[in-house]
Amino acid sequence: MENENIENKRKTILEAIKIAHKNSIFSSLPYPQLVAVSKKQEEEKIELAIKSGQKIFGENRVQEAQQRWQKRIEIYNDIELRLIGPLQTNKVKQALKLFNIIETIDREKLAKEIAKNFNYESKTKSFYIQVNTGLETQKGGLLPTEIDSFFEYCTKDLKLPISGLMCIPPQNEEPAMHFAFLKKIADRNSLFKLSMGMSNDFKEAIKFGATSVRIGSLFFGPREF
Repeated sequence: MENENIENKRKTILEAIKIAHKNSIFSSLPYPQLVAVSKKQEEEKIELAIKSGQKIFGENRVQEAQQRWQKRIEIYNDIELRLIGPLQTNKVKQALKLFNIIETIDREKLAKEIAKNFNYESKTKSFYIQVNTGLETQKGGLLPTEIDSFFEYCTKDLKLPISGLMCIPPQNEEPAMHFAFLKKIADRNSLFKLSMGMSNDFKEAIKFGATSVRIGSLFFGPREF
């Protein structure tokens, strides 16, 4: 039953992505990608997700991701892993070996550490800068006013392949304005990848040009703690 459940949920989400995309001003661009947020999910559900055809997964913690995916990515070599949670500098080496994309560069110290360890052997091929669009003190991400100079620093001085931006809007605010804001910053810096939108607001994010949406509970059902 659980098998059909996850397969059906995935189909429903993909259909919703398709419709939102078709009705947006970005309909001539490729469909936004579905990133299934697998953090803290049961192993069985992960297997079912892979069997249903899901290829892109988002994880919050390097350690947890390593335990969950190390063996799996040897078996399924077409899985794409993204780090969508905060990265500590002492986990950078591990992260570069595990993730295809790291979406949460949010400070100079981290960018430097990544640059120091990043080379042609790294599994990570591109990075996003995390933007704190709501100026929330408890959240990671750079302030919007810092992005332009930080992007230049990362690409020119550190030679890092930054391809996009990521944000998590404040829970109690209208997400649309945050998505519009992120899109504006991206356009200004000629960045084409936008990771924004989660289970409750991904259709809204697609209206504003999200190229990937991060969906957990809607895909896997509620997490069992």
